[in-house]
Amino acid sequence: PPQIPNFPFSQVSLNAWFWSTVFHTRDTALTEKLDYFCASAVVLHSVYLCCVRTLGLQRPALISIFRAFLLLFLAGHISYLSLVRFDYGYNLVANAAAGMLTVAWWLRWCLRQGRRLPHVWKCAAAVLLLQALALLELLDFPPLLWVLDAHALWHIGTIPLNVLFY
Repeated sequence: PPQIPNFPFSQVSLNAWFWSTVFHTRDTALTEKLDYFCASAVVLHSVYLCCVRTLGLQRPALISIFRAFLLLFLAGHISYLSLVRFDYGYNLVANAAAGMLTVAWWLRWCLRQGRRLPHVWKCAAAVLLLQALALLELLDFPPLLWVLDAHALWHIGTIPLNVLFY
């Protein structure tokens, strides 16, 4: 079967985690942008990998077109936030929309594959739990013990979901 070149999700994620760590330890305009832009890259890469995983390699042309669209979207997103206006609301809506697309896509795939693949429930559980954890990104509360705020709990909560999803 044809091979579609992929930039490993682990590298995209490690890059985002690196810039998130830098931003949370040194809050500047540049580190904030790098944190936000790299987080958007992770979200869009998740949509792309959902497409690759669920459509398989039987449709390489479609997957390549979709990848190009996502790269153009990311470039436009970063350009708007960099050159026009750093709009937190727009950034949240754009990432939430891409995240919801991924959720809907995975859940649809899980429903279609559930009878054929008995382990699909793990995928559905991971996707739904990740969305439940995403509420922590929207809710804000004072840090528990002056350390664990909603954002930190979201980061901690996502760790075991990777194991479940894998």
